[in-house]
Amino acid sequence: MVEKKKVTLHFPKKFLWGASISTHQVEGRNHNQWTAWELDTAQVKAAQAPYNYEHLDIWPDIKAIATKPSTYVSGTSVDHFNKYPLDFDIAKKLHLNTLRVGIEWSRIEPKEGQFNKAAIEHYKKYFSQLKNRGITPVITLWHWTFPDWFSEKGGFAKRSNTKFFTRYVARATKEFSSYFKYVITINEPTIYATMSYHEHRWPPEEGSKLKTLIVMLNLARAHRKSYKIVTKNSQAKVGLAHNCAYYYAGDDSVISRITAYLGHKFANEFFINRVKRHQDFLGLNYYFANRVIGTRVHNPEDAHSDLGWDMQPEKIRPLIVQLYQKYKLPVIVTENGVADMHDQYRKWWISKTVQAMDGAIAQGADLRGYIHWSLLDNFEWAEGSWPRFGLIEVDYKTLQRKVRPSAHWYARLIKTLQN
Repeated sequence: MVEKKKVTLHFPKKFLWGASISTHQVEGRNHNQWTAWELDTAQVKAAQAPYNYEHLDIWPDIKAIATKPSTYVSGTSVDHFNKYPLDFDIAKKLHLNTLRVGIEWSRIEPKEGQFNKAAIEHYKKYFSQLKNRGITPVITLWHWTFPDWFSEKGGFAKRSNTKFFTRYVARATKEFSSYFKYVITINEPTIYATMSYHEHRWPPEEGSKLKTLIVMLNLARAHRKSYKIVTKNSQAKVGLAHNCAYYYAGDDSVISRITAYLGHKFANEFFINRVKRHQDFLGLNYYFANRVIGTRVHNPEDAHSDLGWDMQPEKIRPLIVQLYQKYKLPVIVTENGVADMHDQYRKWWISKTVQAMDGAIAQGADLRGYIHWSLLDNFEWAEGSWPRFGLIEVDYKTLQRKVRPSAHWYARLIKTLQN
């Protein structure tokens, strides 16, 4: 008879187990620089869908949706703005003790210098309902969308415009500081700058390497100033959510090792180095690993998400260890998930990620939380509403919520680890 070995996990009792959302992707019925762009580009994106997505395994299942212009307009989205009590109740039943949520700048300050009292009251009720359920909010102040007037001024491409962002941060801190425990000032600054100003795939669709760098530096400046405002006027722990990929050599060649080293330095550390003294924790968004052979990425390609992304969830372990050893900051995984319409990979992804995080803790990393992307199916930016990241499936016609089997499994795991 084979004796079963008891598995010892290293997660502390106060570990944050949660899920994440962003305002524009779930709230619906709002207007900002992104919604304006959606309306301008929806027809083109629908027409280009076969070219962009026909190679995906999921194409037969998404063809009818991906070729409709309405798919690329956020519109009502999943109406979380009104249905948040229901979504919070589901989160509570799933044993989530934290949710990463946000404040939508374009709702708070729709006109320059004019703050919307009704929007402020909405978010106060929103955070109160989280508190009443015993769910800790991790609050994001900026997740890529901003008011039209800020866009017309040039957005973050102008250094002088950071004062408008910090004015918003100051007002948000004044209004919501009693709910601040963990605050993320900026989400994925390098991704925003690259997609909007280098690859011209997001608004304002500009292709300039110089502007890409300028936007990154201005976002670093905005974070540093915001950090000072929030920490001076609240008890919050403040950081940002940084998208990092794990770079590793796929062979023993010196060139592969150098390329992987440089990839990590430029993609992961460049931005952190400009804000490292203004962070109480490092928010890590992880979706990718890049296996480098020679000077190029050659991933295993063993399994792909619905978006065609190569999936290597286990590589989060060495990445967490690498970042912690470099910066000695507590790490919270603020996003980590998979586009998986049929829910065939999500359980596997979470399981492998949890094992990897446990391994990172065993290696000495100070890991404080895991916040899965996403709580709900949502509007996935330029890809529109067809990718499905949610623990909770949403029918976009009826807005009915349905908990996926992988979410039930995640809930049982959390309950086991918390006992």
